[in-house]
Amino acid sequence: MRVGLTGSSGFIGTALVEALRERGDEVVRFVRPDSGIQGEPVIRWDPSRHLVDEQDLSRAGGFDAVVNLAGAGIGDRRWSDDRKREILRSRVDSTSLLVQALRSTSNGTSTLASGSAVGYYGSRGDEELSETSTAGDDFLARACVQWEDAARALSDDGANVATLRSGIVMSADGGALRRQLPLFRLGVGGPLSSGRQWLSPISLVDEVRAILWTVDHRVSGPVNLTCPEPITNLLFTKELAKALHRPAVVRVPEFALRMVLGSQLAREAALASQRVVPQVLSQAGFVFQNHDTHAIVGEVVRLRTN
Repeated sequence: MRVGLTGSSGFIGTALVEALRERGDEVVRFVRPDSGIQGEPVIRWDPSRHLVDEQDLSRAGGFDAVVNLAGAGIGDRRWSDDRKREILRSRVDSTSLLVQALRSTSNGTSTLASGSAVGYYGSRGDEELSETSTAGDDFLARACVQWEDAARALSDDGANVATLRSGIVMSADGGALRRQLPLFRLGVGGPLSSGRQWLSPISLVDEVRAILWTVDHRVSGPVNLTCPEPITNLLFTKELAKALHRPAVVRVPEFALRMVLGSQLAREAALASQRVVPQVLSQAGFVFQNHDTHAIVGEVVRLRTN
């Protein structure tokens, strides 16, 4: 299968490239004009300037599927107004440009799996959230709605468009867990604020497997990429501490998170309560390698130790 991929140098994209190539698929990466990549097919583009190299696009031809993972990191830095505009533009503009580029070719693609996030739902307390749940009304939720709308435009051309609402992707090599592990190893990890907020994690291996499954089955519509059993922050803290054989009693107060992250990032990301279940994947019979947080944390710690 021939797969186009944006965001290929990111945490998830890097793992996805490896998985696609391992199973014999050809990967055509969308890369920055100055990336310097040689010896493999690429399409040079610059979403910030709304540019795509037409010659690269023509040489690439059509795709069996395209996976869109482009976007600036949500929690990389405090949310100034400029940073929020960057987060929004890096997702919506790049997705709109991708759709435009695919429409401009004679073959394009029949399948687009485009990134989104469980931030779509906003912070919803103890409410269980499936793909049929409504969108939230904070910055992240509104950004996800626009992001998904930009991708869904390709369905007007008859393509299957899936929006990948990823939860907290966990691996020792990237994502939130990489930053937490050193603290917990030192015995200074602990629950965030009350710890009652819900988390919806997924292991990196299942994130990649679920993306591949979505592409292979030509799924349309939203797909929650989370493990089947969400967990509260307090119980997650206990699982991680137990796996590392460390105490986890240092509770992180809300005011400290707001001081470090800024009020909005703390409220909408670190302290958001999202009890999300992967209804589409589960009903279709997708089998998770790591079904719950116990399995996810256990695998991460084992791989990190080895």
